[in-house]
Amino acid sequence: MHPFLLAARTGWFAEGRFLGKVLDEWIIDAQEFIRTKLPHLVLVAIIAFVLNRLLRIIAARMIYVAEQHAAGQIRVSQVKTLAGVIRTTGLAIIALIAGMQILAALDVNLAPLLASAGVAGVAIGLAAQNIVRDMLNGIFILIEDQFNVGDTVRLAGVSGVVEAMTLRKTTVRDADGTVYVIPNSQIGIVANQSVDYSVATVNVSVDFSANPDAVLELLRGIAMEVRNSQDFRDLFVADPQILGVDAVKGSEIIFPVVFKTRATKQYAPVREFRRRVRLALEENHLLPGDPNRVFNTFLDSVKRVGRQPAPETPPTPDPTAVKPPESNLFGG
Repeated sequence: MHPFLLAARTGWFAEGRFLGKVLDEWIIDAQEFIRTKLPHLVLVAIIAFVLNRLLRIIAARMIYVAEQHAAGQIRVSQVKTLAGVIRTTGLAIIALIAGMQILAALDVNLAPLLASAGVAGVAIGLAAQNIVRDMLNGIFILIEDQFNVGDTVRLAGVSGVVEAMTLRKTTVRDADGTVYVIPNSQIGIVANQSVDYSVATVNVSVDFSANPDAVLELLRGIAMEVRNSQDFRDLFVADPQILGVDAVKGSEIIFPVVFKTRATKQYAPVREFRRRVRLALEENHLLPGDPNRVFNTFLDSVKRVGRQPAPETPPTPDPTAVKPPESNLFGG
């Protein structure tokens, strides 16, 4: 036996004395701990370390894939945010489970702790259930890539451009500059106008007196001029479509023209097309359509002239109704 141990078992720590018995119990407990509980604690620590490393590898892999294949820096930032949330949440769960396992291995009674945590969790859950819903819906928005910062969207009845988005809320600015902060739990239907392409339909109204074939040819030429112009050729994804006569309302004929452009780029070509249509109608002496205008043809005028009524003759007086002349019996 080691000289130090022999010296420790003399005096107050001698065998059979009180402190000696305490020392013996400690030695037995240490042997029991090393034999049964220490391997369990080491295994828990190894599993926690491995899971931690896996989380870090998964998060790093997500960021790497996003940087290699994402459409832009905005999507990379979203993936980094999501990867950070996953890693932080996973580490918290791993630490919680590992801590409970360690406390259980040290014979700590977890029943009061779990009961208190359960009551606190229920209270926090009731108070923060909207926040939890916001964050869960925000996670799905990021995973499914429903919209990004800079997209033109319609969310919760609000239309505008997305300026910022987090796991809890989305910030949208509309056309007049008003900023709306929308909790993610309120986003049920997403209308994203910035995906792939946009379609705009322009209804050109021309008077009924115009030749429809000539109007169609004129509109086709104007649309292709806009399509091939230097300012707008890069905005189109397909040639404009002239659909023909869509409706006749009174003396108005409507010709729809469909433009298919890059997402949210349809406004400038449509404005230019309308400007050129206005000038072309004047140049070709065509009237714009008006549903309240009365349209008369030459044949209708001739018919109305031929149907003019004959001049009325004064009625023949009834001789029986003629009043006899009055005479003055007293002279003159």
